[in-house]
Amino acid sequence: MEKIYEPKDVEARRYAEWEERGYFHAEPTPGKQKYSITIPPPNVTGSLHMGHALTYTVQDTLGRWKKMSGYTVLILPGTDHAGIATQNVVEKQIAKDGLTRFDLGREKFVEKVWEWKAEYGSRIVSQLKRLGCAFDWQRERFTLDERYADAVLQAFVRFYDAGLIYKGNRLINWCPRCQTVISDIEVEEEDQAGHLWHIRYPFADGSGSVVVATSRPETMLGDSAVAVNPEDERYAGLIGKMIALPLTDRQIPLIADSYASAEFGTGAVKVTPAHDPNDYEAGKRNNLAQITVIGFDGNMTAQAGERYSTMDRYDARNLVVEDLQELGLLEKVEDHPHRVPTCERCHTTIEPLLSDQWFMKMAGTDLVAGAINAAENDSIEFVPDRYKKIYLDWMNGLRDWPLSRQLWWGHRLPVYYRPDGTHVAARNWEEAVERAGTDQLTQEEDVLDTWFSSALWPFATLGWPEKTPDLEYFYPTDVLTTSREILYLWVARMIMTGVEFMGEKPFDQVYIFATVLDKKGRRMSKSAGNGIDPVEMIDKYGTDALRFSLLRLASKGQDIRFSEDRIPESRNFANKLWNAARFVLMYVGDGDSPIAPDIDSYSLPERWILSRLQHTARAVNASLASYDLDDACNALYEFLWNEYCDWFVELCKPALNGEDGAAKERAKFVLVTVLESTLRLLHPVMPFVTEEIWQAIPHKGATICSAFYPQPDEALVDLPAEAGMALLIDSITALRTLRAEFTPGGQENEAARAAILARRFTVTAVAETDSARTTLTDQLSALTNLARLGTVTIENAAPEGARTVATGVAGATFYIPADELLEGVDPVKESARLAAEITKLEKERGGLEGRLNNPQFVERALPEVVEKARADSADLTQRIAKLAARREMLAG
Repeated sequence: MEKIYEPKDVEARRYAEWEERGYFHAEPTPGKQKYSITIPPPNVTGSLHMGHALTYTVQDTLGRWKKMSGYTVLILPGTDHAGIATQNVVEKQIAKDGLTRFDLGREKFVEKVWEWKAEYGSRIVSQLKRLGCAFDWQRERFTLDERYADAVLQAFVRFYDAGLIYKGNRLINWCPRCQTVISDIEVEEEDQAGHLWHIRYPFADGSGSVVVATSRPETMLGDSAVAVNPEDERYAGLIGKMIALPLTDRQIPLIADSYASAEFGTGAVKVTPAHDPNDYEAGKRNNLAQITVIGFDGNMTAQAGERYSTMDRYDARNLVVEDLQELGLLEKVEDHPHRVPTCERCHTTIEPLLSDQWFMKMAGTDLVAGAINAAENDSIEFVPDRYKKIYLDWMNGLRDWPLSRQLWWGHRLPVYYRPDGTHVAARNWEEAVERAGTDQLTQEEDVLDTWFSSALWPFATLGWPEKTPDLEYFYPTDVLTTSREILYLWVARMIMTGVEFMGEKPFDQVYIFATVLDKKGRRMSKSAGNGIDPVEMIDKYGTDALRFSLLRLASKGQDIRFSEDRIPESRNFANKLWNAARFVLMYVGDGDSPIAPDIDSYSLPERWILSRLQHTARAVNASLASYDLDDACNALYEFLWNEYCDWFVELCKPALNGEDGAAKERAKFVLVTVLESTLRLLHPVMPFVTEEIWQAIPHKGATICSAFYPQPDEALVDLPAEAGMALLIDSITALRTLRAEFTPGGQENEAARAAILARRFTVTAVAETDSARTTLTDQLSALTNLARLGTVTIENAAPEGARTVATGVAGATFYIPADELLEGVDPVKESARLAAEITKLEKERGGLEGRLNNPQFVERALPEVVEKARADSADLTQRIAKLAARREMLAG
């Protein structure tokens, strides 16, 4: 093994070996347990971000764990055609040449998109490979693949034939920039500073007026009524009066509708059915006219009146306000911060517009009922379980799904129109002609919402609608790991289609993982400039370090505050593992494994580390099973770094370097056995460094990828050994701490500090039990060496006479002569230094106590914050007492 672990020298080579040897490929294996995941397909336009890095690391970790646990594992990868996103990218590209998609025409433009996909679409795939993902690339899918497209056509036609898909004129969310419909759950609400204009609407008969407030005065040109609450006594007797709509030659009625709130403003609201979802519903209830005054291009229409027609909607707003002011109809203007619906892709303000679109029925359908039942009867488990209620609440309030998109890139709707405007759905032209009874047909221009094709992902990727061996064996998949942002967009729709077409849920569990935020708790984004590029982190620290860092923070149900400074610790952990392996290989070599000794001959440290290994294996397996991946990583870190490296390796050195051949072989065997098991435990999380080390040490098998995942062996659990080692470790730690506490600070005490660090103290140990006495007696050499002691005697009582300083642990107390601890220390200077330190700590404690004595702090702060303040105060009190005792000792 090289002296230093260099990830860049290992990762590409190891990954290529795994791929070439087919370690990631899975075939149906009847009679053998399977574990399958179809990954959330990233957009073909995408590049790896931290959210991707987390979700795919989680999936890869679970898959590697299950494979090593004896399952046939399929993690099926693929990419999504991402209609709007991809079309936007290519439109921007051709715009550099002064062209639009309309200049090229549909066929040529789509060819351009396919060319772009061929050149750039594999970027995200290559980045997933850099992340170490053991995905079955032989089965990689794309949502516009021919076979996948056939599945989409089949699904659409079946829904159409069942009467679930229809065309209707309804209010939709329109993006003037992307020039397409977007669904409710693709709309992002952005907080924006705005205004509220209070406008006077005069009655047509001149008898008075009503005042309404609006944040969009330009839409008043399309008003069909003013509504008041029927219970609002202020307007009793006025219902039905006609209003002269300002800036137009139209009259509109004052109507009664519960949509209006008597408590809000004047109690009167303008009703614009063609430009607001709530107004649209009120308009339907009251049979109001739908007047479209803003067009699909974001400009005012002819119905807005000649003065405003063709103007940009925001320019029209300014002119409408000016005109109202000139007429004396503008009562007042208020600042009004409000939430504005925007397109999640381009952040253009959405325009609610009436449009003929294709919809899919949702509310009250068997399709939705089946998806609700799958969650209500716990057929699908949500992790964390709070997302079950969130999912069900949304499913019970569904509106019909707008399916059509005014794009060219995507699955073109398989709808064909006869000359009279009637239509049929069909999977191809021949079937359309047969169904329509004529060949005088025109296919629908619009494409399907990207999420329609993605909704089929768990089964279309496995061969549906054909009954393939893959589909029979790997469906339903075991877990879907995803972010909460697409719980509605994707997860709910997969459940609906899975239950509908397969008669069974698409996955057993839905694991909603954390959102990766920056260190200040903000979402990472390019625009905010706070994103961290995972590929850059891989280049700098290695894949394993990035993966381990993310998973250590991936607490179930809590978002991750992530920054680059989290990663070096994980890189150091990989280096610690590497150095431990190099140490072991100094003694073991790369030959056959050392011969297993008789279990009864193991030393206390050997029995202890083997026992701790079993506890670690149990904890890690349990944590992986419950998606507590942070706990799994922390258990591995604690075991490898603190128990194996810091203690066991050090305790082995006397045997490894001694003359006792049997003890040497025993130590070598346990060292390599525990290391090899630890590598297997770590492999799902840190695949590259573990494979590289595993290949260098004695092992069985061709790759660690297929090695058996460690399970706890109860025969090796040794609680007496753990108790004995706890006493030994605590004793050494306490004695080291005591030495450190009595080591004088300050530059003037440098000589005394060096002396006390080198001095081997005389120690009297008093054991409280027979077992403690036995342990200390048997491990006296280890205690003496690792605590750097001189003479150690084990007595039944504390020494009498000379002053001593005591330090105690559970089971024993240790006494050191005070003169030895204070030798070479200037008592006056050290006493002054300690006094200054006490003053500093007392001031710090005073601040904490002030907060704790404030009832408002105790009542309002988070419980964990209050508890930490109390713990910190208690710790300071203890430190102050120790320093005061040392000052007293210096005084003689």
